[in-house]
Parts: sequence; structure tokens; C-alpha cells
Amino acid sequence: MAVTKEQVMAALARVPVPGGTHLTEARVLSDIVVSDGKVFFSISVDAANVKAWEPVREAAERAVRVIPEVKSALVALTAERAAGAAARGPAPAHQAANPAAKPAAAPHTHAHPADKVQPGIPGVTHIIAVASGKGGVGKSTTAVNIALGLRDLGLKVGMLDADIYGPSLPKLFAIKEKPQTVGGTRLKPIERYGLAIMSIGFLIDEETPMIWRGPMVMSAITQMLREVEWGTLDVLVVDMPPGTGDAQLTMAQQVPLKGAVIVSTPQDLALIDARRGVAMFKRVNVPVLGVVENMSYFLCPECGTRSDIFGHGGARHEAERLGVPFLGEVPLHIAIREKSDAGLPVVATEPDGPHAKIYRDIAAKVLEQIKGGAASGRAAPKIVIEA
Repeated sequence: MAVTKEQVMAALARVPVPGGTHLTEARVLSDIVVSDGKVFFSISVDAANVKAWEPVREAAERAVRVIPEVKSALVALTAERAAGAAARGPAPAHQAANPAAKPAAAPHTHAHPADKVQPGIPGVTHIIAVASGKGGVGKSTTAVNIALGLRDLGLKVGMLDADIYGPSLPKLFAIKEKPQTVGGTRLKPIERYGLAIMSIGFLIDEETPMIWRGPMVMSAITQMLREVEWGTLDVLVVDMPPGTGDAQLTMAQQVPLKGAVIVSTPQDLALIDARRGVAMFKRVNVPVLGVVENMSYFLCPECGTRSDIFGHGGARHEAERLGVPFLGEVPLHIAIREKSDAGLPVVATEPDGPHAKIYRDIAAKVLEQIKGGAASGRAAPKIVIEA
């Protein structure tokens, strides 16, 4: 029998919370997502009360895990603080789950340096982010093939899909199965082409919307970083969501990023956003390993004529202007698109082809930057969330 939300709510009704009530009565729960024996929800409280509520989060996970047919539970503890105001109660659960409901004031997030140095992930030597200022530039495809290129250089590589709202790795690797748990508390990555892979997309149905507020996303990313049995990795490649928001700041705060790779097309509109991405990572003291120009040019497969559909060379010029390395050009080619859609990345399935060579050359430049980069034990930017 499949697990139901009613069973989960019944289990949570027995979890006590500060103040003498129980979890289901405290108006702190998000919508509860149940998918193939996996249960996900968040508890949203005032920032001043986080320490008091962490035992509640742990108790909630334990209560859900003992329900028959539950394979795993992921409970995120999220917090917000009102600027210049006393602590306020958390938003009602229906606001987190219902986008039509009138929300509380949107949180404003900013970062500033702090003295705290982020702890690394046990067994993981380097963590790099592959990011873009906007969507639609082929960032995820680039990230996958760079990871495979690093694998071909003899490294042990993992991939984390940090795009909670639009995870791509299940499609790009044609992964349908669900991850197993280790000891009932930690997730085991799924192996493909020699990579250890984790994505929120493995845990939910493809059409299930993640109607989560920013702090919930930040907590989920943190848990996928630290509650996954990554094993021993030379490099963990993180496929970031587009933009310069909560996910990027969470990564900069929670783990010692070795650096970031920025992906852009050559056109001016994409370069504007790529510029913002470079500036954001520099602001939070994350080295920019370089810029990749994706969809750089198109070669007609019939006549061999070259067409610069999105312009050409814009990303190279922008990298030179910003003083960051230019890593290479990837053409707009039907083989890359078809292989990606089929879950057969070109570096893994056409290793002797011209496109695989391009990605491996980019990966070699990334590795060169990693080896020559600054030490990863840098101070974390402290993230403050204000309404």
C-alpha cells in the first residue's frame, strides 16, 4: 500500500513542539510531498527559534521513517527574520503550498564576509559550481560533459543537481530509478558513466511542482550536500540553477567552493546575465574558473557552411574584459542536442568524436585552474535573510 499524506500527518501529530502543542497544530508545515515512498516537507520558523526547533525536525524525520512503506524522509528546517522587527510567527502552511495565497513579505537575501570557514564534505576534495546568469544557454548539458571530461582525466567525479525547481540530470542521464538509503538516514548517489549523481528530480515525479520558498530551497540544497553518501571524490560538480539567488548564496555559504564555471551564449542579452554571474561569485569570494561560450557557432551538416546564429566571440571578449579565463567554444550541433535529450551525453557515448574533444579540452582547463587556484579554506559569506 502506498504511503499517504494522511499517514504522514497522523505521525506528525504525535511530535511535540516548543510551546506545548504538536507539530500539526503549530502552523509551520509546508505542503507534504509523497512520491514512491519518499516523503518531503519543510518546517518554517522564526530565525531566532531555529536551535529550539532542530530537535523537532529530527523527531519529525524519525516519526515519518517508521511509517510502513516509507523509504526515506527529507525534512527541511527553514527560517526567516523580519528586518527591524521582533520575531514573528512563521507563515501558514497554505502560503508555502499555494502560490495563489497572499504571501508574507518576500525575503531579501544578501551576503557579507564572516570569520567562519565552511567545513568541507567528508571525502570530497574539490567542489565546483557550473552556473549561468540566465536559463536556456545549455548550462546543464555543459556541466554534464565537463564532469565526464574530468572523469576522462582520471579523476573520481560526482554531480549534484542543485536546481530544485527544474532539475535536469534525470533527463540528461536517462535515470528513472530512485536512490537507495544508507542506514535509513543518508541517500546513496546513483552511478552513471562512472559518476556519482544526486538530484531532487530522483526523489519526486517529473510533473510534481516544487512550490517552495527561498529558505526551503536553501535548506534542501544543504541537505543534499551533506546528507548524501558521496564517498571519496576528487571533484564534485554542482549544476546550479540559473540566476544569482538563494541557491548560489547557499553554496557559497555552506561549502568551500573551489570555483565557478560560467556558461553563456555569445549574444549580448546572455552576456549581460553572465556578467552578473561573474560579479556575484566574485562578491562572495568564489574564484571564477572561467567562461564557456556555448552555442558558439553552427556548422550546416549538409553543406558545411558556418553560421554565427547568436553572434560569435562575445563570451571570449567578456572573459578578457572581466579578467577571467576563457575555457572554450562549444558549437550548436544537432548531435549534442539529440544525445542530451536521449540521456546519452556525447563525452560518454561518442568519446572519439569532435564534440567530446571540445568538452575534454574545457575540462582540462578547468582542472588546471583548480590545481593552480587558491586554497579552499576561505571564509564563508554570512547570509542574512530579511523581509
